[in-house]
Amino acid sequence: MTHTMAKALNDGLRRAMESDDSVLVMGEEVGQLGGVFRITEGLLAQFGPQRVFDTPLAESGIVGTAIGLAMRGYRPICEIQFDGFVYPAFDQITSQLAKLTFRHDGALSLPVVIRIPYGGHIGAVEHHQESPEAYFAHTAGLRVISPATPHDAYWMIQEAAAQPDPIIFMEPKSRYWHKGEVDTENPGADLHQAVVVKPGSDLTLIGHGAMMSTLVQVAEIAEGEGTSVEVIDLRSLSPIDWDVLVNSAQSTGRVVVAQEAPGSVSVGSEIAATLTERAFYSLECPVIRVTGFDTPFPPAQLEAAYLPSVDRILDAVDRAMAY
Repeated sequence: MTHTMAKALNDGLRRAMESDDSVLVMGEEVGQLGGVFRITEGLLAQFGPQRVFDTPLAESGIVGTAIGLAMRGYRPICEIQFDGFVYPAFDQITSQLAKLTFRHDGALSLPVVIRIPYGGHIGAVEHHQESPEAYFAHTAGLRVISPATPHDAYWMIQEAAAQPDPIIFMEPKSRYWHKGEVDTENPGADLHQAVVVKPGSDLTLIGHGAMMSTLVQVAEIAEGEGTSVEVIDLRSLSPIDWDVLVNSAQSTGRVVVAQEAPGSVSVGSEIAATLTERAFYSLECPVIRVTGFDTPFPPAQLEAAYLPSVDRILDAVDRAMAY
């Protein structure tokens, strides 16, 4: 079937709730309204207010309540309306949710999914277009994943709901309305598996989330200019599927990593450092990062200058191929 990512997430949530009565959906306006992006639309009517319910406008309370529910055997899926709104819940996520299983020596599971629409490209204001994934990928005890296609969104939300551990589910909001094929019978890749979107032999492009559509455009343009580019979708930011990345780096000898988030101490930084360690003798040049700038996300009129563009990434490809 062909779906938007929003519809794929909605169908995935519905299927997860049909499969397991302990799965709950909670957050600000997720019930009657269906969420600010309508991802939970129709779930209240189907499953009732005991399983789909609105919360107060208090992110720390949403996550704190979810932790208590998980301790009692439920599987809550929380919606944070926008990326920048997650910070009031940061203490609950990093100090409690991430650590309680370890603190109980594995005897306590916390199957909590926190859905966070993130990233730019929608012309919004501050706190509505940020990319905070590095905070959570850095935190031991959390898994962090991000689908880039409707197919992955459909399957990954179901897989996340079935996991025993807390998962930060980063949804590239600018891709909500883009359509793609969804195979409802075959998930394709495992939850934490990176995927080679397009094979190539001269250079590897690595990214996640909304950046993937840009990387595919870059690869097509570069191929027209004689450079064979391999494109890899991380899908999982913690843990990272290093085998796929290292094998590609060893094969092509050149790597460019692109992300919307600022570059300093980021997921892209970790990829560059690890590939340098594990594929050093195969690399023809340093791993190059193309990222957002180390500033707060700018006003909407300046987002095109802030976010990595096709031209900026092509420039990095040209620099890598010049070595």
